[in-house]
Amino acid sequence: MNEVLRQEKKFLISLEQYYRYSHHLAAVLHMDAHSCGEGYLIRSLYFDTLDDKDFEDKEDGVELRRKIRLRNYGADNDFAVLEMKQKQGAMQKKRSLRLNRDEARRLTRGDYAPLLAHEEPFATECFALMNAQCYRPRAVITYHRKAFVAKENKIRITFDHHITGSESCFDIFSPSLVENPILDPCLVVLEVKFNGFLLGYIKDMLEECNASELSVSKYCLGRAVSKHYRF
Repeated sequence: MNEVLRQEKKFLISLEQYYRYSHHLAAVLHMDAHSCGEGYLIRSLYFDTLDDKDFEDKEDGVELRRKIRLRNYGADNDFAVLEMKQKQGAMQKKRSLRLNRDEARRLTRGDYAPLLAHEEPFATECFALMNAQCYRPRAVITYHRKAFVAKENKIRITFDHHITGSESCFDIFSPSLVENPILDPCLVVLEVKFNGFLLGYIKDMLEECNASELSVSKYCLGRAVSKHYRF
């Protein structure tokens, strides 16, 4: 089980800003080990309760809220990562557990029994929570991510683009998953993640988009059909 505690800031930027910022960042930061070209693929299956509590908490701006998702990095992956993100104010805690392909596929069908085979307390917590509150698969979100990292304060800057989603097919290992665009392809989600404080030279580079800081939820965007969500 892996655990991360950090602050996160999100911005919605244009493609022009994306290319400009990434060009500048490439001169002072290292690219994520998995990044090349326009980035790497991420596919996430989000779970929610029968009454969509996590969705509603996000929409209502509830201070204490969570998201549970199953993530892989392409249909040919032999594993997926179960993640729980919990937010309180400006801080985010993310815990994760690696599952093999068969275990992950069972979770996509709403069968959480494979979690009992893991000794980590986090696995038991997820099993109890997802069964007691009737969590079910709700939406799959796919996008490309270009990421930069700095060792100071564990800074991580990501650009997510070409975001698509589905509320009808939940097999994140499918090579032919049918999805639709859920965000204007000319827009990019910029996320800045760090511990403690953000270094001055990075703040200066991002100062232009500070006014556009907002709460962008890919999960909420992915529920556009069933929840009539409009960004």
